[in-house]
Amino acid sequence: MNLCNLSEIKELLGRHGFRFSKSMGQNFLIDKRVPQSIADSIEDGDGVLEVGPGIGPLTVELCDRASKVVAVELDKTLLPVLDETLADFDNVTVINSDILKTNIRAIVDEHFQGLHPVACANLPYYITSPAISALVDSKCFDYITVMIQKEVALRICAKAGSSDYGAFSVYCRYHTEPEILFHVPPSCFYPQPKVTSSVIKLKCRKTPLVEVDEKLFFKIVKLSFAQRRKTLVNGLAAGLPLSKSEITEIIVSCGYPENVRGETLDVEDFAKITNAVKERI
Repeated sequence: MNLCNLSEIKELLGRHGFRFSKSMGQNFLIDKRVPQSIADSIEDGDGVLEVGPGIGPLTVELCDRASKVVAVELDKTLLPVLDETLADFDNVTVINSDILKTNIRAIVDEHFQGLHPVACANLPYYITSPAISALVDSKCFDYITVMIQKEVALRICAKAGSSDYGAFSVYCRYHTEPEILFHVPPSCFYPQPKVTSSVIKLKCRKTPLVEVDEKLFFKIVKLSFAQRRKTLVNGLAAGLPLSKSEITEIIVSCGYPENVRGETLDVEDFAKITNAVKERI
């Protein structure tokens, strides 16, 4: 069965009485090159956690390459479909669960002993950031490859000073080395979404990019981007137990102009300011 052939997809879904859920953001791939390209980075000896297998076009490609695949699917109506499409593989386990409520570490420990754990996901817009955060924060994976909306991919990979740059850009670079692999037009999906998608690879760092008090670091980052038009001084003054004059003094002592804005600072800059603030509070 060609799981990217539109007529075969419609026949398969019709046979199982499947109905698309708008709330789950379901769009199935109809271009076989896309799952093949995503799976090409998988090596024998890898254990793959896949999020959102759908009807299984990427899952099949992963099973052909990886030693073990665990696919986490939220929509229980897709389980009988996956039972059929994955019937030829004995190295795959399907779990009906919400990835945001799943113990990722427990899955990795149970299924991927002796393997190199990696993650792949096709994420709908409404859970993109929390799902990526859950995978990253689990600290289980060598790398994470995800297909998401292009605008989110650009945000994740954005450099300091660009319009796409934000707190999530800082978070991703702090924990990973993000890279856009390729873009996927709406015509590659059924039904067609209204936006272009992108496949990105996040190579997980063994240790964070900088050494800081992590809780304080991300508090400062969040305050810096809470209101983009504000200067860093005003942003930080809204949430730190320091006066504006004290914050100004810290920023200037770190080598930045007193009217600097958060969106112009990279991870290393935020770390420098965090360490200086840490000495004052």
